[in-house]
Amino acid sequence: MTQLKELLKAVRVIDSIHDRDLQVTGVSYHSGKVAEGHVFVCVRGYKTDGHKYLASAVQNGAVAAVVEEFQEGLDIPQYRVESGRIALARLGAAFYGHPADKMFMIGITATNGKTTTSYMTNAMLENHGLKTGLIGTVVIKIDDASIPAELTTPESLDLQRYLGEMADRGVSHVTMEVSSAALEARRVETVDYDIVTFNNLSREHIDSHGSFEQYFNAKASLIRNAGEKSMAVLNLDDSYSASLVNDTRAQVVTFGVKSKEGDIHCKDLDLSTGRGKFKVEILKPIRWRDIELNPGEFEVELSVPGLHSVYNSMVAIVNALLCGVPVSVIQHTLKTFPGVERRFQFIYEGDFTIIDDHFANPGNINVTLETLRYMDFENLKLVYAIRGERGPTVNRENAEAIVEWMKRLELDEIIATKSVSHVTAKDKVTDEEARVFMEVMDKAGIRVRLYEQLPDAIADGLNHAGRGDLVLLAGCQGMDPGGEIALNMLKDRESLDV
Repeated sequence: MTQLKELLKAVRVIDSIHDRDLQVTGVSYHSGKVAEGHVFVCVRGYKTDGHKYLASAVQNGAVAAVVEEFQEGLDIPQYRVESGRIALARLGAAFYGHPADKMFMIGITATNGKTTTSYMTNAMLENHGLKTGLIGTVVIKIDDASIPAELTTPESLDLQRYLGEMADRGVSHVTMEVSSAALEARRVETVDYDIVTFNNLSREHIDSHGSFEQYFNAKASLIRNAGEKSMAVLNLDDSYSASLVNDTRAQVVTFGVKSKEGDIHCKDLDLSTGRGKFKVEILKPIRWRDIELNPGEFEVELSVPGLHSVYNSMVAIVNALLCGVPVSVIQHTLKTFPGVERRFQFIYEGDFTIIDDHFANPGNINVTLETLRYMDFENLKLVYAIRGERGPTVNRENAEAIVEWMKRLELDEIIATKSVSHVTAKDKVTDEEARVFMEVMDKAGIRVRLYEQLPDAIADGLNHAGRGDLVLLAGCQGMDPGGEIALNMLKDRESLDV
């Protein structure tokens, strides 16, 4: 419990009605989760307005409200603020005792690779013997307990509750994915990060942000708003990340796989097997807090494949070095790291190889297909699930990116699917999306074998795969069950051969 007046010190109250002090037992923003004695914060969202549910919240036990507009007919204290979203973040942090201030916070953003980078970073910290927390797309880990995640970055109040539980359990280091939606919605408003990272940017989530420029600005705010005591880790190979080098108060450490102009370089990269081997070369002395990194180099061998895994690992390596993790622990972690499902995942290595990849956007497509240029295989069979309910622009750009790489990989045909029976209504491929995809392929002279059903497309790819070939299962929601389908097909084949 806490006193209402004390809690309200965290926000700037413009005006109030029915003002009186009382004890509150919690903070809520969803009327269905209100308990007796809660303060209810009215948040205006993309689809609804919390003010509509204030009366319901009062019925459920809310004793005070934070609003952007006073609501009539309710005899409870109401406090008007400029932004309900910002107020929710600040009240949440205050109610749970500002837990982020008690732990070492690492914020990771990018269009692609946030999940893998955060998992790699967390694994290195854990293997160094630290008690860790992890917040991201797949899971929320509080020391040795895990719960499924609903959002890449939780709503601000939920985030503070999780951080509070972490602090109470003695967690010292928290690694979290920070989405553009979370940054724009001010969910991480009160989190003062020790390390912030920005690995890459490509065209994704444009519709939800209004424009690509707004999307970039949302992502960039993680770096631009970092404090002077923080460290920003930036990728010189990505022009958007590199553009922020002089646009932050934080100290900056830069790296490159292609660029050698930064502080740290990925040297002698070998991707012939698909799994990267390289040397991490520290080119310049790095001094930050009590960490001293001197020029030198050490070898790294990745267990997970893909050029994108090299970039993700470089961010994670820098994070770990800045946290004082020994090189030997970094090397062991990356050599044994199991990877994240559907991130350029080798799911079968027999007469031919099957790779399952979350093929989401041009940035993802480019780095995935560029990896194939480094790999040794005979023929490539590309099975692609068209993105449903993402609009013609996204599908045209994806198709154009695929076409560009098909020329370089000397491919003139593709297997595509709408995955009709394997997607929900929110991911169903529209006629316009299929038309745009086919239009781009036709213009480029690419033959398309288009299937309504995912299993039929996968069967086509497997049936035409010979010794030494590579089958790439590529796509987002429409290809999510693809790996399991392919492996079951191979099991059925083996049972027939017995």
